[in-house]
Amino acid sequence: MTEANLSDDPLHGSADVREYFGDTYPRVLAFAEMLAEQGVERGLIGPREVARLWERHILNSAALLPYLGEGRVADVGSGAGLPGLVLAAMDPQRDYVLVEPMERRTQWLFEAARECGIDNAIVVRGRAEEVAESVEVEVVTARAVAAIDKLVKWCTPLLSEGGRMVLLKGRSAPDELERAKYTLRKHRFTGEVHRAGTVPGVEATTVVVLSRA
Repeated sequence: MTEANLSDDPLHGSADVREYFGDTYPRVLAFAEMLAEQGVERGLIGPREVARLWERHILNSAALLPYLGEGRVADVGSGAGLPGLVLAAMDPQRDYVLVEPMERRTQWLFEAARECGIDNAIVVRGRAEEVAESVEVEVVTARAVAAIDKLVKWCTPLLSEGGRMVLLKGRSAPDELERAKYTLRKHRFTGEVHRAGTVPGVEATTVVVLSRA
């Protein structure tokens, strides 16, 4: 049992959230409910996060979608399915490869994708640097995995020529980009920081887009 449930979240079932997700809302809702029900017990989220699941996790992940561009997506260190399963639920016309090294988390990703009807999600167990020979995509996403310079080193081998990385970051993203400037230059990336809004009253999400020069 969790200390809170999804009905404690003021955004749960709100008209703004329903409108934002549109036709994809049923899949996203199914995932949010499953994460709220099982996430604490399975060590995916903390007990205090259930009552703010929509803002902190679901909408935060969804904010990446407008920045992805075209092509297949690999979500590195997918963990609870954030942002990978949220994006796959919203964007059923393309494949999302969920790359996760921990067995218990890959099992969760398999189960959540199946039970929530997210059939465009492909789960691959391993670290980014371990799956580069079998995974090639146009876009890499990541959330709370590592600093930008490390992500570039680990994930560039997954990208096709001209690919991009779209990362969820905090307010210190400009400083992190500055610290990574030599790594970015070496791998021919340029970086931009965006503030991505979702629904009224929810703080914008910081998104870093790394594009190949």
